[in-house]
Amino acid sequence: MATYILQIAGLMFGGVGMVGTLAVTIMPQWRVSAFIESNIVIFENLWEGLWMNCMRHANIRMQCKVYDSLLALSPDLQASRGLMCAASVLSFLAFMTAIVGMKCTRCTGDDEKVKGHILLTAGIIFIVTGILVLIPVSWVANSIIRDFYNPIVNVAQKRELGEALYIGWTTSLLLIAAGTLFCCGFCCTEKSSSYRYSIPSHRTTQKSYHMEKKSPSVYSKREQDGGCSKKTPRK
Repeated sequence: MATYILQIAGLMFGGVGMVGTLAVTIMPQWRVSAFIESNIVIFENLWEGLWMNCMRHANIRMQCKVYDSLLALSPDLQASRGLMCAASVLSFLAFMTAIVGMKCTRCTGDDEKVKGHILLTAGIIFIVTGILVLIPVSWVANSIIRDFYNPIVNVAQKRELGEALYIGWTTSLLLIAAGTLFCCGFCCTEKSSSYRYSIPSHRTTQKSYHMEKKSPSVYSKREQDGGCSKKTPRK
């Protein structure tokens, strides 16, 4: 029962983490305009993401433009695009692998050992995916904070942390938690199976020992009764 609860919780965390990974990859709110001093127009919002940048002026709807080239991105955003794409693929692969290894599914039969190894694989992939999400989000956040407090950088080029970064940190924690739950479920399954197979062998040994002790062989009985069964010869 505990193993089944761990699997359900891990699958829920993994599903939310997969959706969060896709959302963070698509969202343009990685870098947002910083309203500091009087050099930035307060009525202008600027968003920079992995695929597009968006701008909105006062009383004008949001206008988004896809980057014309990968070279238009900063090095941290270029690396983040590749890492987030890889994380999106791995999160989907881990989620489908976890579904195959669940107890309620019959794709791999009823072999608990095979399902346990499948769930262990899904847990490892979830943990790797969480690390892949954590690296680009923390990298971009570090560059934003470093440039914000750098006096050499122009005020108009300074940015603040966007909503995508906060969602990315939460998503990374959920993915790592999902992988940890699946690994813990595999450990619980291995312990229960080893205990289940060790008890019958011990009982069988004791039972066979008692049977050998209580029931002597037929030959031994004949030897014991041999002296009594002999007839005395007639004179």
